[in-house]
Amino acid sequence: MKRIIAIAALFAALTLSMRAQELKKVYDESIDPMEQIDKALAQAKAQDKFVVCQLGGNWCPWCLRFAAFIEADQDISKVIADNYVYIHVNRNPRSEKTPEAKAAAQRLMKRLGNAGRFGYPVFIILDGKGKVVHIQDSALLEKDNTYDKEKVLRFFKNWTPACAAD
Repeated sequence: MKRIIAIAALFAALTLSMRAQELKKVYDESIDPMEQIDKALAQAKAQDKFVVCQLGGNWCPWCLRFAAFIEADQDISKVIADNYVYIHVNRNPRSEKTPEAKAAAQRLMKRLGNAGRFGYPVFIILDGKGKVVHIQDSALLEKDNTYDKEKVLRFFKNWTPACAAD
């Protein structure tokens, strides 16, 4: 019985991995995440918007799945475009092997409210000054093997600059 469960778990992991390979890679692993956030904050401040940092990486099937999910849904895309500067902030905990890489990751996590304690992706809403307004665990937005449109819309609508000001 244990062998059957192990084989089923392996099959499920391989299936998820294969599906992730089919999804569009949205994380730019060559840019400095701190500079990426700074640029997004400048843009958000000029446009009176918030920044959404989707923390994760191209290694994460759920991260790529979320990116495809919001891109495919016009209602969600509109709420995001009207209220946020949306960025994909790359983080791969497995690549943080050197002291320099670990220190850089710690600075990033501190800036993002220590959001690394959640699974991936995790969403960090920043106001125009860079203050963490909200951290959202993506598991609460899931439904089956995808995301729940109502939950995702509620999340984005509840943390707009207008709502946060109330």
